Amino acid sequence: MSWMSGFSIAELGHYALVLALALSLIQSTVPLWGASARDNRLMRVGTVSTLIGFLYVTFAFGALTVAYINSDFSVANVWENSHSAKPLLFKISGVWGNHEGSMMLWVLILSLFGALVAAFGGNLPVTLKARVLAVQGWVATAFLLFILTTSNPFLRLTPAPGEGRDLNPILQDVGLAIHPPLLYLGYVGFSIVFSFAAAALIEGRVDAAWARWVRPWTLMAWIFLTLGIAMGSYWAYYELGWGGWWFWDPVENASFMPWLAGTALLHSAIVMEKRGALKIWTILLAILTFSLSLLGTFLVRSGVLTSVHAFATDPTRGVFILAILVLFIGGSLALFAWRAPELKQGGLFAPISREGALLYNNLFLVAATATVFAGTLYPLVLEALTKDKISVGAPFYNITFAPLMVPLLLAVPFGPMLAWKRGDLAAAAQRLLFAMVLAVVALVATLIIEGVQHPLAPLGIGLGIWLIAGAANEIIDRSGIGRMPLKTSWARFTGMPRTAFATALAHAGLGVTVIGIVATTTYQTETIVSVKPGESLETGGYTLTYQDSVPHTENNYREELYRFVVSRDGEALLAIAPAKRFYSTRQMSTTEAAIKTFWFSQLYVSIGDQHDDGSLTVRAYYKPLVTFIWLGAVLMAIGGTVSLSDRRFRIGVAKPARAKRLQEAKA
Repeated sequence: MSWMSGFSIAELGHYALVLALALSLIQSTVPLWGASARDNRLMRVGTVSTLIGFLYVTFAFGALTVAYINSDFSVANVWENSHSAKPLLFKISGVWGNHEGSMMLWVLILSLFGALVAAFGGNLPVTLKARVLAVQGWVATAFLLFILTTSNPFLRLTPAPGEGRDLNPILQDVGLAIHPPLLYLGYVGFSIVFSFAAAALIEGRVDAAWARWVRPWTLMAWIFLTLGIAMGSYWAYYELGWGGWWFWDPVENASFMPWLAGTALLHSAIVMEKRGALKIWTILLAILTFSLSLLGTFLVRSGVLTSVHAFATDPTRGVFILAILVLFIGGSLALFAWRAPELKQGGLFAPISREGALLYNNLFLVAATATVFAGTLYPLVLEALTKDKISVGAPFYNITFAPLMVPLLLAVPFGPMLAWKRGDLAAAAQRLLFAMVLAVVALVATLIIEGVQHPLAPLGIGLGIWLIAGAANEIIDRSGIGRMPLKTSWARFTGMPRTAFATALAHAGLGVTVIGIVATTTYQTETIVSVKPGESLETGGYTLTYQDSVPHTENNYREELYRFVVSRDGEALLAIAPAKRFYSTRQMSTTEAAIKTFWFSQLYVSIGDQHDDGSLTVRAYYKPLVTFIWLGAVLMAIGGTVSLSDRRFRIGVAKPARAKRLQEAKA
C-alpha cells in the first residue's frame, strides 16, 4: 500500500468513528421516543442505526488493523506498539495490545452485541427491543466520546518515522492474541444484560418472559468471560515465568468480580424464569454485573493500577472513565430505586426448595464478590487518603474468600435434586448417597497416599469429587439408570433437556477446577538450585540434567536456549529448553519457561541468572493435576454452550404469549 493510501485509510477510520458517534446519538434517543409514543417507525430507527453504527465501528477497527499489518508508522499508535519485523499474528494482536486499540476493541464488541439484538431480537416485544437498543446506544455514545476526545488511535506523526518502537515483548504471545478478545466478549457482553435491565425498569415491566429473553445473553457473556479468565491465567502461568496461575492481582480481580456476579445472575434468572420470583434481585444483579465490568475498565484503563495489563496513565482519561462510571452506575441504581417498589415480588417458596438453594447460591456468590471488591479497592482508597501503600494478596483471600466457597460448593449438588417451591432435604441427601460415598473414599485415599501434613487438602479433593460425582448422580437419577429397564432409562436419558446436561457439565467442571487448585497449591514440589553443564537437579521424582546453552535468532528477537535432559529412574524421557529472550528494539528481556505435560500434571522449568563461574540458577516445579484448573474452566464453558443451544432460547416466548404482548403494545 502506498503512503497516500495508508493516509486515506487512517483518516477514513477516524471519520467512521465520528459517524458511529452520530448514529449512536440517534440510537440512544429516537427509539426511546418511539417506544414512548408507540410509533413503530421511530422504533425501527433503533434497529437501523444500531446495525449501520456497528458497520462503521467495524470499518474503523479494520482500518486500524490494516495500518498495523502494513506497518504504517505515520499513525502514532502503530509507531508506539509495532515493528516491521514483528510476525503478522503479533502485528494484528498489537491492535488491542495498547490503551487506544483496546478501547476500540471494547466499542467494537459493545456495538456487536447491540447489532445482534437488532438483527435477531425479532421475538422481543417491539417496545422492549427499542428501549434495549437505546440504552446500549447510551453506553456506546459515552465510550465513542471517550475514544475521540482522549484516546484517538488514528493520530498522525509528521514526518513518519522509519521504524516502530515494537510491542511490549511480554504481549508478543499467542495467548495475548486470544485472551483480550475473549475477555472483552464477556466483560462487554454484560452490557446488553444491563441494557435489558434498564429497559425493563424504564418500561416498568419485569416478568418470567424477560428472564427468558435475558438468559441467553447472560450465558453468552459468561461463557466468553470464563474462557477469557482461564486463558489469561494460563498465559500468565507460562509466559511470566513465575510458576503461578493466579496472583490475586487487582487486574485479575477486575475480571473475576463480574464473573462471580454473572454466575449469581445466571442462577437468579433461572428462578425468575421458572417461578416468577426474585425479580427485584435479578434486575439488581444485572445492573451490578455490568457495573463491575465498568469498574474493571476504570481500574485497567485509568492509570490507577500499574501492571502489564494497565495501559493508560493519563489522568484525563481516568477522570473521563470515572465520569462514565458514576453516570451509568449511579443513574441505573437511581432508576432501580425509583422503579423497584412498583415491581411485584413473584412466587413464594420454602427455604428448602430449588429456589431456596439457588438463593443460597446467590448469597454466597455475592458475599464472595464483595470480599474480592474490598480486597481490590481497599489498598487504592487507603493510598488515596493516607498515602500509605499496602498489598492485599493471597493470605487475605485465603481467610476470607475460601471459607465462603466451601459451604457454597457443599450445597451445589443439592440444588438440582430439590423440587421447586418445597423440597425434601433428606430425600435429596439419600439420592446423593453415591456421590457422598465417592467423596469420602477420595478424602480417605488422599490421606493415605499423601499423609496428614496438609489436613485441609484431602477435604478439598473430596469436595471436588463431591461436585463431579454429584453432577453425574443427577444425570443417573433423572435417567433412572439402575432403577428402570435399560430401554426406559435410555429413552429418559435422550429425552432430557439440554439444560440438564449443561448444569451437570458446569458443576463437574467446577469440581475439576477445585481438584486442580487444591492439588497444585498443596502438593507441588519446587527446587531452586544453581547448576553447571553436566550437573543435575531433582523435582517431583524427575531428574533434570543441564547439557549446554545454544543461541537462536528470530526476526525481532534473539534468545539463549538452555537445554536439559529429563529422566526418571535413570531412563531419559525427553529434552526441554527454557530460554531467555532479548528484544533489541524495546531493549527488554523475557524469560520463557519450558513446560512438559505428563498426563494431567506438568514439569515446569524456568531460568534465573547466569553467574560468572558458568553456573545457572534454575527454578523447577512439579505441579500435580495443574491442567485440571483450566480443563475445568473449559468444561464449564462447554456446559454454558450446551445450555445456550437449548431450543427454548432460540424460540423465546411461546407464540400465543408473543401475540398477546403485541396486541397489548398496540392497545
